[in-house]
Amino acid sequence: MSAFARRALAHRSLVLGALLSGALVAAALLSFAWTPWPPYEMDLQAALQGPSRLHWLGTDAYGRDVASLLLVGARATIAVGVIAVGIGLAAGTLLGLVAAARGGWVEELIMRVADFTFAFPALLLAIMLTAVFGPGLVNAIIAIGIFYVPTFARVTRASAHAVWSREYVLAARASGKGAARITLEHVLPNIASVLIVQATIQFALAVLAEAALSYLGLGTQPPQPSWGRMLAEAQTLMFQAPLLAVWPGLAIALAVLGLNLLGDGLRDVLDPRLVRQR
Repeated sequence: MSAFARRALAHRSLVLGALLSGALVAAALLSFAWTPWPPYEMDLQAALQGPSRLHWLGTDAYGRDVASLLLVGARATIAVGVIAVGIGLAAGTLLGLVAAARGGWVEELIMRVADFTFAFPALLLAIMLTAVFGPGLVNAIIAIGIFYVPTFARVTRASAHAVWSREYVLAARASGKGAARITLEHVLPNIASVLIVQATIQFALAVLAEAALSYLGLGTQPPQPSWGRMLAEAQTLMFQAPLLAVWPGLAIALAVLGLNLLGDGLRDVLDPRLVRQR
């Protein structure tokens, strides 16, 4: 752990990504205990004010404090990222491990189903779910999570195949260990770093997907704040209050940048081949 910590602290992109990602998590946690103003409190007399001592980032068309909305909106971003990536990681990893361990028609079936799922992007799945069950954050999470399943299945299968050809796995098979035991004891621990990096990168994409779905009215519903819906509400006020679009857009950009830097940094630090090259 000390060697890993030294490599991590020496990696500037990883440190910057960790700081930005930590700020995202801190904003979401802080909003449960404190916000500058009540996020749902409207004051039409104070609508469309610029940044001031009372309202640090100004107010929106309903007189709500923008800084408070941004803090509370981070909750939806974290929730979508954690749950959707968790769904994709759990189901995709299981399917990928089964495909690599069994091979044959089982592997072919799983991969062809994954290819079929790729034909339905998260946005299209959200529209389909909305048509049946109505718009909402839960449907958006399910749509994004389903879209991530084949992604993790492909990454897991490819990484597991590389491990299955290693000498120590062949020795384990020769000693009489079954496929399930080898998968749990040898394959999964050796591909865990790849899955962690992939989950971090997909988290960043989930942030963008949630913002896009909320922007279209398919994600977080009023009165729950959302960065994507803040952008949608600001687009009609670009000439009156252009900063209303700047703040949520900047929040989305920094969150995605931080998660991407964190994922790239973890890949560099955790990949033993890259470590040897340094």
